[in-house]
Amino acid sequence: MTNHVCGTSRIVGCRFNLGVMSDDFVNVILSAIEETDTSKVWKQTDDVSTCIRGRESHVFDVVKAIYVAAAKTGKHVVLNGTFSIGCPGDSEGDVYMTEDDVVLNEARAQDTKLDVSTQFALYPMNTPTYMDVIAAQVNVAKEHGTLTGGVHYATRLDGDVHQVFETLQDSFHNAQNSASHVVMTVNVSANSPSKKAQ
Repeated sequence: MTNHVCGTSRIVGCRFNLGVMSDDFVNVILSAIEETDTSKVWKQTDDVSTCIRGRESHVFDVVKAIYVAAAKTGKHVVLNGTFSIGCPGDSEGDVYMTEDDVVLNEARAQDTKLDVSTQFALYPMNTPTYMDVIAAQVNVAKEHGTLTGGVHYATRLDGDVHQVFETLQDSFHNAQNSASHVVMTVNVSANSPSKKAQ
């Protein structure tokens, strides 16, 4: 058996897919990706999902921008994604780690207001105090005013898409203070015809 240790690269990755509840889902997805400036991240899209990799600030900027571009169409759009940092052996795409911190999509995305419902789960790897790390980030959501409760295997966030993504990024970033390898899963929904479950 080979022993693995967390990689030293601080490259952040997110693999995600968009579910667009509309007959023109292909156009909505491809247009959202095309509209987003991805020049500061490594990007690969296949028939299942899209992978974005690079500096944390740019990965979150790009993922949010793609989601906002798709959801601003008014269609019911769901993003399912997994963010990761410190994955053992993660090195491909490190060239993007030399980029500066100036994000490219925030100004355009900020013009769009969307209410979203979100569930996220944080996984601080290889740390015995992982529950304390998770609890601390739930408190971050409280401070952001986006926390609306717990559900099985996740924490529920509701509110403006920009506040929710800020909560997600802060939680992901803060967890790295206690664990070098952090994984976070997210499910974000906008324009759903269904009422929030009580």
